[in-house]
Amino acid sequence: MKDGTPSMISVDGSIPVFHSTSEIPADFGPSVVAIGNFDGVHVGHRQILSAVVAEARSVGARAVAVTFDPHPDQFLRREQTSGLLTPIADRVRLLAGTGVDAALVLPFDAELAGLTARAFVQRILVEALGVCGLHEGGSFRFGHRAEAGVKELAAFGAEFGFGVRIHDAVRVHGLEVSSSAVRALLTAGDLKSVRWMLGRPFAVRSTPARGRGIGTRLLVPTVNLAAYEGLLPAFGVYVTRLTVGGRCFQAVTNVGNRPTFGQASFAVESHILDFEPIDLHEQTPLELEFLLRLRPEMEWPSPEALKAQIFKDVARAKRFFRLIG
Repeated sequence: MKDGTPSMISVDGSIPVFHSTSEIPADFGPSVVAIGNFDGVHVGHRQILSAVVAEARSVGARAVAVTFDPHPDQFLRREQTSGLLTPIADRVRLLAGTGVDAALVLPFDAELAGLTARAFVQRILVEALGVCGLHEGGSFRFGHRAEAGVKELAAFGAEFGFGVRIHDAVRVHGLEVSSSAVRALLTAGDLKSVRWMLGRPFAVRSTPARGRGIGTRLLVPTVNLAAYEGLLPAFGVYVTRLTVGGRCFQAVTNVGNRPTFGQASFAVESHILDFEPIDLHEQTPLELEFLLRLRPEMEWPSPEALKAQIFKDVARAKRFFRLIG
């Protein structure tokens, strides 16, 4: 932050979010910036953003994360794109947790996709943000048809007078961390590797689905997640932690089509283990953390066989929670 200028972080931990360069105050800079999709805000992202914050504090500048909505792949290659680890609201919340002072969320559209690398640097970084330092990973590319990389970025830095620092990829337990790697591991159900790369358990934030006591007092220990736009783990049964309106419960969650009951019907259904009656409405905020995969989803010969397996799943989940304290 500038000398004598208070931090832009609000008292509740949120940060200013600009959705166009026209929203940025004229006297906003200087700033230290990282640009990226930041899907998942994984440990590699956080290492770069930590360096951004450290440099900004040392030179009296603002620390800024620049990201895009929608994700460029969703605009350019929609038919090839799977869901994201973090919808934009969750991404901004996680970015705020890194200590940056503000986020610039640029709408990724035809105009932005057609912007040359030079125009992007000059209009957004130099003119709007007053960039004095830039941090990126080695695979970073930008500009029309991804025309420029870190070599060109360094040249722009020399031309326009800002420093450029390129960060090596982060590795955890021998695995190179990237958003695409996390997405692949999640869709395979490998929660342990996902947790290593994210630096936290994978979680989704949503609201309850209609039915099952919505709008009344919930008297049965089952909550279904409303339709969710982001990526979910592979079909299967998981040990989870469900936070309902600020109250945290241990749970076992099934992600899948529930084939034992006939016609496929996709659901994310959580059975609360330490249940007590709660008020649950359509807009009640839910957060579901996936802690351990117990087994893949299976079709059982009868509801009775499924019920017997559920008892086993619950016993394993309770044992897990006892072990982690």
